[in-house]
Amino acid sequence: MMDKNSEIIKTEIIRVLNENGKTRGTELAKRVISKVGNEKMVYREISALVEAGEIEKKVHSRAHIEYELINLSESVNNQLKNVHSEIEMIYEEIMNFEIAIKEEKFTFQERLRSTIHQIHLVQSTDGIMKLLSYYPAFKKDKMYSQITRKISDCWESIMNDITHQSEENFLNEILANLRIPHTDSKNLN
Repeated sequence: MMDKNSEIIKTEIIRVLNENGKTRGTELAKRVISKVGNEKMVYREISALVEAGEIEKKVHSRAHIEYELINLSESVNNQLKNVHSEIEMIYEEIMNFEIAIKEEKFTFQERLRSTIHQIHLVQSTDGIMKLLSYYPAFKKDKMYSQITRKISDCWESIMNDITHQSEENFLNEILANLRIPHTDSKNLN
């Protein structure tokens, strides 16, 4: 699994460059840091995008370095390809679990834990796609709809698995385990 923070920082770098065109390095870093990440992480991701050939670095002097997108649609597509391969792996994991359940006996706890784990994986990818849906460049890419369809397939399989468990309280147990206890709300401030 790829580092979610890294993906979010890269997305933000691309978004800033998409909106502003050529941008000085210090300005780019400042804008991205204000939304997500710290200086070290942001500069590391900028370098990674330069190495990957997604953004171009122009050095005018040591104090004046500019960055710009090489090709927005290509860059967006590469990011979505990463998310796509991630959701494909999650889908495969769900399918393998369905087969394993039929072939061998898992305890109630094992099935519960696996199902909750799958839900968290799908929720995480779903969350990334919801965030990206606010950026037209991502939403217009053909990969976007493929990923959202695959996420729906994952949810459908998970729901199907839940309804086919022999225990009547299986869904209730999952819901109870997914809920965030109210006692944690004071720690969010």
